[in-house]
Amino acid sequence: MYILVVEDEKKVAGFIKKGLQEEFYTVDVAYDGAKALLLAELNHYDLIILDIMIPIKNGVEVLKKLREEKISTPVLILTAKDSLEDKIQGLDSGADDYLTKPFAFAELLARIRALLRRGKSESQVELKADDLILNPVTHEVTRSGKAIELTNKEYALLEYFLHNKGRVLTRSLISENIWGYQFDTETNVVDVYVNYLRNKIDQRYEKKLIHTVRGVGYILKE
Repeated sequence: MYILVVEDEKKVAGFIKKGLQEEFYTVDVAYDGAKALLLAELNHYDLIILDIMIPIKNGVEVLKKLREEKISTPVLILTAKDSLEDKIQGLDSGADDYLTKPFAFAELLARIRALLRRGKSESQVELKADDLILNPVTHEVTRSGKAIELTNKEYALLEYFLHNKGRVLTRSLISENIWGYQFDTETNVVDVYVNYLRNKIDQRYEKKLIHTVRGVGYILKE
């Protein structure tokens, strides 16, 4: 599942992103409303977690713009604004749920699961590339019908590739989204894990799915 977190407090954003990644979600972060709108227009997210008090465009403005553009991605407002009027405004602007800070992370996860379940069957959420199938609901990965066992990081990496199928991903982009830190040019962790993943999903098959783009990064394509 692919989630956009819109939060201008970087420590809070980092905490949410790390927690969600540990639950196998792929996460992008935007620190202002303008970046949030750009990302929402460019990518297909399964859920958006949106703060209200963010710079450039506030959360309500972002929400209204998303709905005007017919972007129907479920939106969970996560904010310190806790008055009844604020909740009514947020929900009337198109939000699907409203959670106030401070919050329990377990409750945030429960609300996320509830929103992602609405109107979605397992067949609708499967990610595919040729005969490779990843099911984000069950966390099962198969190729040619055979089950593939992955570690947490390998699973997150594969899901990120599948969400960006056909797109060249740089090592820094992969590192930021999977490990949640700025890319260190001195480490080869991305290459190591891509190799682990290739050994499991490509090595025994004639058709290779993960390809190296020399000097740039990697691409998953059919």
